[in-house]
Amino acid sequence: MDKTYRSIFISDVHLGSKDCKAGHLNNFLKHNTCESLYLVGDIIDAWKIKENKWRWKQSHTNVVRNVLNHAKHGTKVVYVLGNHDEFLRPYLHYGLGFGMMEITNQCEHIGADGKKYLITHGDLFDGITRLAPWLSILGDKAYDFVLALNSRFNWFRHRLGFGYWSLSLYLKQRVKRAIDFIFHFEKNLAGYCKKKGYDGVICGHIHKAEIKEIDGVVYMNDGDWVESCTALVEHHDGRWEIISWTRENDNVVDDTDSSPHK
Repeated sequence: MDKTYRSIFISDVHLGSKDCKAGHLNNFLKHNTCESLYLVGDIIDAWKIKENKWRWKQSHTNVVRNVLNHAKHGTKVVYVLGNHDEFLRPYLHYGLGFGMMEITNQCEHIGADGKKYLITHGDLFDGITRLAPWLSILGDKAYDFVLALNSRFNWFRHRLGFGYWSLSLYLKQRVKRAIDFIFHFEKNLAGYCKKKGYDGVICGHIHKAEIKEIDGVVYMNDGDWVESCTALVEHHDGRWEIISWTRENDNVVDDTDSSPHK
């Protein structure tokens, strides 16, 4: 059944990379509409394109078409840039936009609950990216290796009749926490928002969907579309929820044009 929300937030799609779950995202965009759609960074993986390791499929083009189609039919679409699509950042002072899509570095969202939320990809607050770019790149390559293992592992699980399981997410839940502790990624975001008078923050970057409170600030991460295939949604009554599209639609992959509008 198709659903409509006040707002939808998605990030870390990594269009152009071989691990992008564009088919699942197209299916999600087909069955879910909203008043405001926020693309919270790393939608395009320019790192892979620069390395000539990109894999652009028809389903990746369809994601762009579906997003623009939402905008065409009245959805407010805002593209917040991340570190993998930071090649667009130098053009922000020119008021860059694409059709009916606004492109920005970060923005503000007033929720149905009346609270003020900062929307940022999160890389600008990540000590790994800001303090040691070389470590971030090394981590990206290691991440590719884990994704390759994850893909092969799930092929065997599928043959045995089991559902999708993210090896990378499993490892990050045990390793990434230590990195987050060192660089205080979540606390940096929450602390900044508290100083600036925001009630909460909506971000991506670390590929870990979560809703929690940190020192009085609501922290919400919408996850990613290379592993968990999650989105953060805001209901019209002000409720917030994380939707996991692979778990709910494990066998649904649509590589055709899956526009929700006629």
